[in-house]
Amino acid sequence: MFSGMYIGYIMYYFTRKNLTYAAPSIMKKFDITMRDMGAISSVSYITYGIGKFLSGIIADKCNIKTFMALGLIGSSLINLFFGFLPSMPLLTLFWGINGGLQSMGFPPVAKGLVYWFSPRERATKWTLWASSHTVGTAIGGIVTGLCIAIGGWHAVFYIPGIIGIITGIGLLFILTDKPVCIGLPPIDVYKKDVMPIKKQSNLSHWQILTKYVFGNPFLWSLAISYIFIYYIRFATLDWTTVFMADRGIGNARAAFLLSSMPFVGTLGGISSGWISDRFFKGRCTPVNLIYLFCLIFSLAGMYHFINATTPIWIMITFLSLVGFFVDGPQNLVGGVQTSRLTVQESVSAACGFTGMFGYVGSALSGFGVALLVEKYGWHGFFVSCIVSCIIAMFFIALTWKKEAADAKSLKPQ
Repeated sequence: MFSGMYIGYIMYYFTRKNLTYAAPSIMKKFDITMRDMGAISSVSYITYGIGKFLSGIIADKCNIKTFMALGLIGSSLINLFFGFLPSMPLLTLFWGINGGLQSMGFPPVAKGLVYWFSPRERATKWTLWASSHTVGTAIGGIVTGLCIAIGGWHAVFYIPGIIGIITGIGLLFILTDKPVCIGLPPIDVYKKDVMPIKKQSNLSHWQILTKYVFGNPFLWSLAISYIFIYYIRFATLDWTTVFMADRGIGNARAAFLLSSMPFVGTLGGISSGWISDRFFKGRCTPVNLIYLFCLIFSLAGMYHFINATTPIWIMITFLSLVGFFVDGPQNLVGGVQTSRLTVQESVSAACGFTGMFGYVGSALSGFGVALLVEKYGWHGFFVSCIVSCIIAMFFIALTWKKEAADAKSLKPQ
C-alpha cells in the first residue's frame, strides 16, 4: 500500500513539473514572454490550490485507488497531447485543467496513511512518504533530459503521459481502500492504538465537515501557520539563486549550491516524523517549534554568510540547514498534525483545507517577494522570513494543549 502511494505520487510530480524543462522551447516556438509563461503556471497553481480542497472533500467519500488512479490517468492524458497544442490560450487552458487533476493526488494519500497506519507510527510513515516530492523532482529532471535528447521538447510531455497512464492503471491493482476491504481489522484495533478522535459515523458528511474541519479552531491555527511556512519554503527555494547572483556568485555555482537545500530538506522531513514518533508519542507541536526556532538562526546565517568570498562548505551548510528545518514543519503541519486533529472521515478534506492555505503563502512568495526586495532589499526579505517563522510558531503553539491531551489517550488497550 505504501509503495503504491509513493510511486503513484512520484508520477504525479513527473506529469506536473515537466513544464519547467520545456518552458524555453515553448517560449521560442510561440514567441511568448516570461510573463506569458508565468501566466500558464499561475493558472495551474490556482486550479491546484482550489482543487486540493475540493478533492479533499470528495476523496473522503471515494475509494482511494479509484480516485488517485483517475487523477493520474487524466493528467497523463493532458500530457499526451499538450505538446501539440497550437496556441497560448489552449496551453493555458489545458495546463490549468492539469492543475485540477493534479490536485487529486494528495487527498487519497492522506486518507490512505490514516487508515493504514496507526497514530504512533504515522508521523514516520507520512514524512517518509513526503520524500516522494524530492524523488519525483530528481527523477523528472533526469528523464525529461533524456526525453528532450530523444524526441525534442514534445517528448517531455507525451513520454511521461504514456508512463503515467500505465502507472495509473497499475494503481487500480496495487492500492486498496481500507483494511476492512480485504478482511483485515481497522488499524487502531490491529495495533491496539486508540485514535485521538473517535469516528463519527452517526453524522452526515456535511455535519462532519462543519464540526471537524470548518468549525475546528485547531485546524484554523495550523492553516494560518501553513501560510507562513509555505512562504518561507518557496521564497527561499525560488529566490535564493537571485540572491546569490546579487552577492556575486555565478549561475552555475549557485545552481550547485541550491541543490543542497531540497536534498537535505528531505532528511529534515523524514527526521521530524521519526523524532515525533520516537520521543513525543506522535506529537508534532514540540518538533515543529524546535525546527522553526532553529530555522530562524539558519536564515540569519544564510543572509550573513552567503557571498562570493565565503568558503563553499559554509554556504552549503547554511543552505542545507534552511532546507532541513523548513521541510520538517512543512511535512508535519499540513499532513500528520492535521490528520490527528480531525476524524478519519474528514482527513482528506482537512489536509486539503490546510493545503489550500499553504498555496496562499506560495503565491505571496512570488510577486510579493519581488516587491519586497525592490523596496527593502535582501535584508527586508530575510526579515520577512524570520518574522514568518515567529508567526508560524505562535499559531502552532496554540495546538500544544490539544495535542498533549490527545497523546494521553493513546494508550495500548
